Amino acid sequence: MSAPVGRRPAVRDDLVELSGYHSPQVSVDVRLNTNESPVPPPPGFRDALAAEVARIDWHRYPDRPATELRAALAQLHGVEVGQVFCANGSNEVLQTLLLTYGGPGRTAATFEPTYALHSHISRITGTTVAVGERAEDFTVDLDEVARVLDDAAPHVTFLCSPNNPTGTTEAPETIRAVAERATGIGSLVVVDEAYGQFASWSALELIDEDTPLVVTRTFSKTWSMAAMRLGYLIGPSWVVAELEKVVLPYHLDAVTQIAGRVALRDVDAMNERVAGIVAERERVVSRLRELAVTVWPSGSNFVLFRPQQLDGHEVWQRLLDRSVLIRDCSSWPRLTGCLRATIGTSAENDAFLDALTEALR
Repeated sequence: MSAPVGRRPAVRDDLVELSGYHSPQVSVDVRLNTNESPVPPPPGFRDALAAEVARIDWHRYPDRPATELRAALAQLHGVEVGQVFCANGSNEVLQTLLLTYGGPGRTAATFEPTYALHSHISRITGTTVAVGERAEDFTVDLDEVARVLDDAAPHVTFLCSPNNPTGTTEAPETIRAVAERATGIGSLVVVDEAYGQFASWSALELIDEDTPLVVTRTFSKTWSMAAMRLGYLIGPSWVVAELEKVVLPYHLDAVTQIAGRVALRDVDAMNERVAGIVAERERVVSRLRELAVTVWPSGSNFVLFRPQQLDGHEVWQRLLDRSVLIRDCSSWPRLTGCLRATIGTSAENDAFLDALTEALR
């Protein structure tokens, strides 16, 4: 007897037209499209991780509050444990923030072009998105911030510094000004610092118990741990307390917690990797300025550029034909023809620059 055929359940009306977030993954010699670290964790990481994993009590739930990991992060940043929230990648941190402070009948503000998941996760959680525009140089325009906050009165205000995909870093006075204005309307300011260690300053210095401002970070980039989804937030303890009410029980597994703690034992190695990537970034930018492309300043581990004489997608395809994969950013607002290249190893960067030189001919 065959099962009865009924109508397929419908998704929420506000999700019908929503597209997923995708980044092409193809087999190439040089992959510079997802802003991963070009090098693995330091020697000894794997062995130390394996040794601790071997001691896990697999029949027991993991430490729900991730006490040891949060304590290590608190020590790293000079804050209290209660000011640290951890999750499966910074995207889950953003999702938890929006489940807590966003949702139906509430609004989040973004300033385009910026990280696509700020608006994407907002919509998934039923949060209305109020969109403002960045200035001509892709930095945050305080007049535009004032307009959006006055018009939309958002419950969450997103800033991204260094901004993805443009690489621009906001000045301290800009973040302070946004936080001051947001305080007046009860809006939580979320500074996404997924690439914060590559920049010259961090909004972490603005964290206190009175300011409704949080900073999110990830282990995927500077800690060379994209395969282990781990992100965290530093903010007022009252924000963290509310997030803990919303997040699923035991959401952060034992292996992820151990991996984060093991990585934090070697901060010097992380700083060395960051310094090496920054030096390579400056070398790549210098070479790009010799080519027929427009290059934007970057405080991150990637560079945004636009070919001046050829269609951006055509150049992207020519690079792919040469087994070099970068990101075509043409679908982002105001980034028609723009391409984004992750900073890789010296050899990968040379291969990219050589292929780009040929592709531009």
